[in-house]
Amino acid sequence: MMTDLATLLALTGNEVIILAVICLIGGMVRGFSGFALSAMVMASGALIIPPVQLIPICWWLEMTASLFMLRSGWQEANRKVAIGLAIGSTLGVPFGLALTIAIDPELSKLVALGVIIALASLQLARVRIPFLASNWGLYCSGWLAGVVTGLASVGGMVVALYVLAQRAQPRQMRASLVLFLFVGTAAEMISLWSFGVMDKTAVTRGLVMAMPAGLGVVLGKLFFQPKWEHLYKPFCLTLLIALASTGIIRLILKA
Repeated sequence: MMTDLATLLALTGNEVIILAVICLIGGMVRGFSGFALSAMVMASGALIIPPVQLIPICWWLEMTASLFMLRSGWQEANRKVAIGLAIGSTLGVPFGLALTIAIDPELSKLVALGVIIALASLQLARVRIPFLASNWGLYCSGWLAGVVTGLASVGGMVVALYVLAQRAQPRQMRASLVLFLFVGTAAEMISLWSFGVMDKTAVTRGLVMAMPAGLGVVLGKLFFQPKWEHLYKPFCLTLLIALASTGIIRLILKA
């Protein structure tokens, strides 16, 4: 059965198992932190599958996670901000996808991992960019989120920087990220189909990996404890930096 599944997904048996575990853990992180599912999958999975193949898989994972978490996100999020960011993101995704497709797969892995490290470091250091608090900052943040979504499927981390500039409450930030990821992910499908990235194999991989990711989201929500909320984000960001840095080191040694 595993052999048949691996053949269907155009992966080896070990790759299927490793990717499923990564998606499960990424789902758990998304469940209790509200973000970092795609970043976790990209930081760990880029060594197995090129980013251009991981991006459509992450689309299915994000859509699955968003459906599980949309109710709370809709109730607590700043809807105007989330939708404005999604509009900008829709315009930015094609730029990121075009760059990812144009460059060498090995270089695209380094770019994706480098983007994750840079964004996670900025958030961990709680760097505030005043410009992002303006109306122009809203749409520029959305556009940049779209670009990095096309590069590494981590647009939510750019949006987290925007929300940080707004000095929003952690709960509202988490909810706004959830709503943005749902609306932005739905619009992203147009670009993925247009660039030919969302092919039959990508759809099959995404649907299969959505199952462990969905289970992870449910488990993450069960593990969520409000009193530890202030610790979840630093932990996730530190883990992302460590995973992405390890990936870059391995790619450099392999070269």
